[in-house]
Amino acid sequence: MHVMPFEYDPVVYAIPFFLITIGIELYVNHKERLQLYETKDSLASIGMGLGSLVIDLAMKTLAFTGYIFLFQFRLFDIGWHWWSWVLVLFADDFTFYWHHRLSHEIRLLWAAHVNHHSSQHFNLSTALRQSWAEQLYKFIWWSWMPLLGFDPLMMMMMMSISLIYQYWVHTELIRKLPRVLELVLNTPSHHRVHHASNIRYLDRNHAGILIIWDRLFGTFAEEREEEKPVYGITKNIHTYNLFKIATHEFADIWHDVKRAPTLKDKLKYMFYSPGWSHNGPDLRANTLRKQVSES
Repeated sequence: MHVMPFEYDPVVYAIPFFLITIGIELYVNHKERLQLYETKDSLASIGMGLGSLVIDLAMKTLAFTGYIFLFQFRLFDIGWHWWSWVLVLFADDFTFYWHHRLSHEIRLLWAAHVNHHSSQHFNLSTALRQSWAEQLYKFIWWSWMPLLGFDPLMMMMMMSISLIYQYWVHTELIRKLPRVLELVLNTPSHHRVHHASNIRYLDRNHAGILIIWDRLFGTFAEEREEEKPVYGITKNIHTYNLFKIATHEFADIWHDVKRAPTLKDKLKYMFYSPGWSHNGPDLRANTLRKQVSES
């Protein structure tokens, strides 16, 4: 079993940055009376983050071992060069985009991902509300990269860099960056849209670092001044119980599957987008968005 060397994981060195920036945001929140934080909600987010960290440590070991095995069959020797980092950035970010997008569009994957969206607050502690179930399989998405020739250690480092980048976009204190950056990068403005439950914003802006994929594949939405994001999910769960936060959508899928009359409908409840129903209104994001645009 191959373990990723501790000293090569950028997340380890980012922990003081996480703590300091949360402290700064808390100070500004208190001074300006912004009501960005709710104590129990933030503690739940931190608890989810700690649980995810434990699972992630084990799964990183398995993933690193698997990537090293696949690396034996690589098509190219990309190596470690300055341009290798450019390639791995785009390859990792492209992979993250599709992993993230499909985590919103396939209900079983959504069940694993939804807890990250279940807070009705948007602040830096929300970034720590990471999935437990998602950690069990997400590394599979990146399996094509060692086969192409990306070094597994470089890959794992890039994944950590992407995770660190995605932390700082969970804030309301930064409104807009210069236009050229908003065009290329995932920003707090773009990510506020992603965490919003407004119909216009549902299932939009799946970017990790680069917003270019959303612009290219038709999933981009601009944050509008006249429509403030409403955070949370379309059916909020109103709980701080970590296990309910982590599993509630799996339980809902199970109930839907049991009541579905046919095998086809049972499979649709698992693999269609969230909001599909065999005997009720179609509440899928694209359907709702189409209804809003037509009204």
